[in-house]
Amino acid sequence: MSRIKMGLALCGSYCTYEKVLEVAKDLSEKYDIYPIMSDTASETDSRFGEAEEHKRRLKEYTGREVIDTVTKAEPIGPKKLFDVLVVAPCTGNTLGKLANGITDTAVTMAVKAHLRNGRPVVIGVSTNDALSGSAKNIGELLNRKNYYFVPFGQDDPEKKPTSLVAHWDKLEEAALAALEGRQLQPMIV
Repeated sequence: MSRIKMGLALCGSYCTYEKVLEVAKDLSEKYDIYPIMSDTASETDSRFGEAEEHKRRLKEYTGREVIDTVTKAEPIGPKKLFDVLVVAPCTGNTLGKLANGITDTAVTMAVKAHLRNGRPVVIGVSTNDALSGSAKNIGELLNRKNYYFVPFGQDDPEKKPTSLVAHWDKLEEAALAALEGRQLQPMIV
């Protein structure tokens, strides 16, 4: 039996990288993982680490170069590279682009190319405006075919009352459910 081919696309929610990178490491032991990073994610150093170090770790864990340009992401669809594509962390900016059909980063191109084959995209949301400005975009994607979400919840209701973050320990289970055409429940935890 062949291993599941999973795209793992990181956007610029840097505070979640440590958890997402650990998930990538664990998933790489069971699945063929193809790392993707948005332009911002692949170029921006932050207080949570340097971009080159994140890319190095992804390459080390997956054995593959990071797809980090629109040009490199375009062949994902024609080549049918993935069985499932996970966008984690998915920022409010990327949610808005996906909801409105904007394709201007490696991540949004990867999603567009992957969806052309009717294959599942799993969103691991991480944004401070999920229950405000990004709420309509989450709603839009929940209503679209082939989009699924990693279960999520408020990460700090007192200090960040509109913020949501995916439960990273549910990422694998959410991806496997999406491959079966179902949303992992409960979605809000």
